[in-house]
Amino acid sequence: MSLNFVDEARPNTFEFETSALIKASGFREYDARWWFGQVAPELNLIGVQALGMGLGTLIRRVGAGPDIVTGHDFRSYSLGIKLALVSGLMAAGARVRDIGLALSPMAYFAQFALDVPSVAMVTASHNENGWTGVKMGAARPLTFGPEEMSALKQIVMAGDFDLVGGGSYDFVPNFRETYLDDLTRGKRISKKLKVVAACGNGTAGAFAPEALERIGCEVIPLDVELDHTFPRYNPNPEDMQMLHAIRDKVLETGADVGLGFDGDGDRCGVVDNEGNEIFADKVGVMLARDISSQHPGSTFVVDVKSTGLFNTDSVLRANSAVTDYWKTGHSYIKRRVAELGAVAGFEKSGHFFFNPPVGRGYDDGLVTAIAICQMLDRSPGSSMADLYRALPLTFGTPTMSPHCADDVKYGVVERVVADFQAMKRDGTVFAGQKIADLITVNGARVVAEDGTWGLVRASSNKPELVVVVESPVSSQRRGEMFEAVDTVLRRSPEVGAYNQTF
Repeated sequence: MSLNFVDEARPNTFEFETSALIKASGFREYDARWWFGQVAPELNLIGVQALGMGLGTLIRRVGAGPDIVTGHDFRSYSLGIKLALVSGLMAAGARVRDIGLALSPMAYFAQFALDVPSVAMVTASHNENGWTGVKMGAARPLTFGPEEMSALKQIVMAGDFDLVGGGSYDFVPNFRETYLDDLTRGKRISKKLKVVAACGNGTAGAFAPEALERIGCEVIPLDVELDHTFPRYNPNPEDMQMLHAIRDKVLETGADVGLGFDGDGDRCGVVDNEGNEIFADKVGVMLARDISSQHPGSTFVVDVKSTGLFNTDSVLRANSAVTDYWKTGHSYIKRRVAELGAVAGFEKSGHFFFNPPVGRGYDDGLVTAIAICQMLDRSPGSSMADLYRALPLTFGTPTMSPHCADDVKYGVVERVVADFQAMKRDGTVFAGQKIADLITVNGARVVAEDGTWGLVRASSNKPELVVVVESPVSSQRRGEMFEAVDTVLRRSPEVGAYNQTF
């Protein structure tokens, strides 16, 4: 079968209904994201069908076989996109097991429970309405990285399909119950916890409250009704608007902890009982303390956006914990956790990865939420705020994202890295001090002599850069580092306004 591919097409036209629109830039580092809105769309349903043909071709070529799990998140258009994807998969001979409306981790779980090697989960995660995408993998518990995404892009954009036919479709009924049963088996807590479960009207609303109730929590629901218009805010626990809403509900109800879940349920955000919004990397330090006290010598993987406490914390050092800083991105951290045999991996964005006995190596916001409740259960004399206060004080920022177009953002970051390398080489004073360390595994993390650091990297799934700053010294040093980093960024006119600052 040959398709007519176009670079752009307007909805409500003959061309849009008869040609495959699939913008090449939608194939990103470790998953696929396209704008599916009515204005300047980057994808149409025929393009989605072509994606399915390409994915069905790829999983056979890499030796994973024809079997694949599919699911979709709660968006007005996700079911239609999934069915177009399924039609393409079947044309390429795939045997599809469809679990229906799902969280991304529920689809990853299905790979194990149904003994199926590959997965294609239709989700835009926390992106605004109008976005869509697919999270894919062919070797559980891993998802695609740059090599697989590049191969898929080449197959799809060249129309190089192996349309062998013989595909099939099987809908798996009641898989939600199977997932919840597995998630909560043997996880009952003894401490009565009052927990705010915030879902931003996203897919997690159909799962998180029940999972937490099953382990013994008293659940206070917040925006758990499924509503794909997202009437209050985007379901993104890294967004201060959602965190503020959780804070307000925790303080109003006297809850022990507030837990927020993103649009496809693979991330978890935390607010303590005093209303402090705890960035996920600090939650990771708490969990690492808890885990390493039970398993001394544990290895952890964290992304380059994360706090420097993983290297300096006295409790982790006393427990002989080892931390590896690695590239930001759920596929990168997941793969690194598997490579190193780490107990867990933590991302500042709220993706947490637990190997057995806690999890199966993939990111699941509900597994994270249960692990946090178990940590509190093992700390009968301490509240969440007490555990937070026990950490060394640092002054950090949320993840800040200035706009930068997809086709130029990597070039901008290359220039920024080169600028920092030159400054370090020349002993230039930056943010009031010389550069003590420069980590370039993913963008540039520039570290001053007092441990204050700033990060610049390209977003892997949106037309943005990512900026994070932290100081172990003071809020003033945090501000000085941000101003210095931003000054370097502003040398590139392609860098636009921030989505949020501190």
